[in-house]
Amino acid sequence: MEWKTRITELLGCRYPILEGAYGGIGTWKFAAAVADTGAFGLITASVYKTPDKLAEAIEKCRKATSGVFGVNLSFGICPRIDEMLEVCISHGVPVETAAYKPDALAGRIKASGVTWIHKSARIKDALHAERLGADAVIIVGLEGVGFKNPEQLPTLIAATMAKKTLKIPFVAAGGIGDASGFVGAMGMGADAIMMGTAFMATDECPLGKGAKEKIVRSNPLDPRLRHQVLAPPDPEAYRKVMEMRKGVPFDQWLRMLERVNLKYTSWQNDADPSGEYSFDEEWGEDGPSRIVSLAVGVLEKVIPVRDLVGTMVRGAEEILDKMALIRTV
Repeated sequence: MEWKTRITELLGCRYPILEGAYGGIGTWKFAAAVADTGAFGLITASVYKTPDKLAEAIEKCRKATSGVFGVNLSFGICPRIDEMLEVCISHGVPVETAAYKPDALAGRIKASGVTWIHKSARIKDALHAERLGADAVIIVGLEGVGFKNPEQLPTLIAATMAKKTLKIPFVAAGGIGDASGFVGAMGMGADAIMMGTAFMATDECPLGKGAKEKIVRSNPLDPRLRHQVLAPPDPEAYRKVMEMRKGVPFDQWLRMLERVNLKYTSWQNDADPSGEYSFDEEWGEDGPSRIVSLAVGVLEKVIPVRDLVGTMVRGAEEILDKMALIRTV
């Protein structure tokens, strides 16, 4: 079947599936592999540190794939973010802003004419981006990870509320990793889905093999994982970090805020200036670790990225066929 949604029309991808952004591993090769499947690939600008290196990555990605991709610019993580944006504009690639309100870049993005998607954890932040002129928004439900918020809603209710309140296309994210989640999100009104953890458990992901195996073996019933993903932040830590807002550099403060929301006990430690996360000790020593979402509950093994997308699309089409049969009986 032909997948046609407001997001496929906006981005030009074959399937309404977007790759998440990854601090440290969102490389152009990874984005190209995703784009080759018909999904939308995403380069994480912070991986490349400088505008010149990002420009080189974009050019290499274009040569490596006939698919479509964009660039993530995360506030507090991406160095020299204004210059990184200019690289995206000069190369005409879609931009995904994330991690904080996008007001500082909105005017330049809109004036440039490049496609702009903003990612947020709350519907009210998505609505704010809509008012600023974003072409689409991504709303990450509580089951997801990355930059979280104490007011975040579960993916199901976030998607159904977004459908009622937003006028522009929106992408559902947070705990989605198989055909059922894909169809469920579309049924709740999303124009596409975004996956982070599911793409991490693929052959093309730059993570080490051992780390990928640990991801697929993870259990959403593990109290440590559930606490990190679902529990609200410690009230005292949250109060302290919010009081520090004007007392420390913005990028440093934003990284501390995220560590509080992820329940890191050492949230005031800013030893890593890049803002990249490290695996907790329980993940072992097999490469740098990354945080994962509750999508681990539907992942069975490490597979090629083409198999992940292909299996999801075929499974989704089978589900839709069954639904059509039920409707006609």
